[in-house]
Amino acid sequence: MRIDCKNYESRTYPSGDTVRMCRLDLAPEAPWRCPENCPAFERKLSDGGWVTGSLANPAPADDPGPLDDHAIDMLDQAEDILNSVGSEIIAEVRAQRQQAQKKPRKWWPFGRHG
Repeated sequence: MRIDCKNYESRTYPSGDTVRMCRLDLAPEAPWRCPENCPAFERKLSDGGWVTGSLANPAPADDPGPLDDHAIDMLDQAEDILNSVGSEIIAEVRAQRQQAQKKPRKWWPFGRHG
C-alpha cells in the first residue's frame, strides 16, 4: 500500500492486529498493494517534508506476490461478509453499553467502613 496517500488508513488494535486499507476501497489487493497509477492517489499533506518515527506507520505485511482473480474475489467475499455483520455487532455493543448505563452506581465506590 502507498502509505504516503491521504486515502491510506492504518489501525492497530490492542491485540496487536493491524488493519491497512484504502478509505475509498480502491485497492483490490489490500493490504499489500494499491493499483498502478491509482486515480485517487493524493500525497498526504501532513507527511510532506516530515520525517515520521517507526511508531507512526507499522511495517506492512509481507507481500505475497501477485494475486490472481480468484484470490481477489475471495478477499472481496470476506470483506462483504464482515460488512454484512458489522451493523449487527455495532447494535449489540450499543445495547450492552445502554444496559450498563442503566445499572445504578454506588455513591461511595470503596465499600462501607466502620
